[in-house]
Amino acid sequence: MIIEPKKTAVAYRCPDCGAGVMSAVDVFSLSADRVRLRCSDPECPSRQGGGESDANRHLDVVAVKDAEGGRVRLTVPCIFCGKPHTFTVNTSIFFGKDIFVMSCPYSGINICFIGELEHVKAELARSELELLDMLEEHGMSEIRDFDADKEAFPDPQVYEIVMFVIHDLAEEGKIFCRCEKSGEAEDGEEGDYSVDITEDGVLVRCNKCGAKKLIATNSLIRAHDFLNCDSLTLE
Repeated sequence: MIIEPKKTAVAYRCPDCGAGVMSAVDVFSLSADRVRLRCSDPECPSRQGGGESDANRHLDVVAVKDAEGGRVRLTVPCIFCGKPHTFTVNTSIFFGKDIFVMSCPYSGINICFIGELEHVKAELARSELELLDMLEEHGMSEIRDFDADKEAFPDPQVYEIVMFVIHDLAEEGKIFCRCEKSGEAEDGEEGDYSVDITEDGVLVRCNKCGAKKLIATNSLIRAHDFLNCDSLTLE
């Protein structure tokens, strides 16, 4: 009697061309070494120039041993952020679910799919329709038209988030500029800053030394990145 090893299907969407990338992963290959998935489309921009794609474009699956019997860590490329997200799941979930999905923490859109092959195929197709509907709303007809580094999904909350953080940093005295270096700033003195909204973002400027900093506001992702800043340095 031959015992089939535990296996599951893993899929993600290539952030360069939008194609679905899927492969089977079994317990033996995972325990031996990391499993790496990458886009196989020869027309994909990630494969141009030698055929080796950027490390942020691969999906890595790595077994992590622990006292509970083991977990699986996945580093998943994100079509929305332009940088990968890391997830850790229990092996019982990785090999035992018909379908299990993981989402981009900023957009809420599913970017990784694990489970039985047919379930993964169906979920990958469903997510493609959802993504195409979203792109169509913003004047794009194909997934490969999307560029995470350009303005794609502006959100009315973006300015509110950025303005809140700037106000909070100013109150805490965590906005720095050339005044400190030149000795113009005095102890206990509040900074004299102006905030202007431009086409490219929110421009923060010191009215004394002229130092400034542009905070990009063309996506909710960038606004959330700025939300985690503990200081702001004007240049």
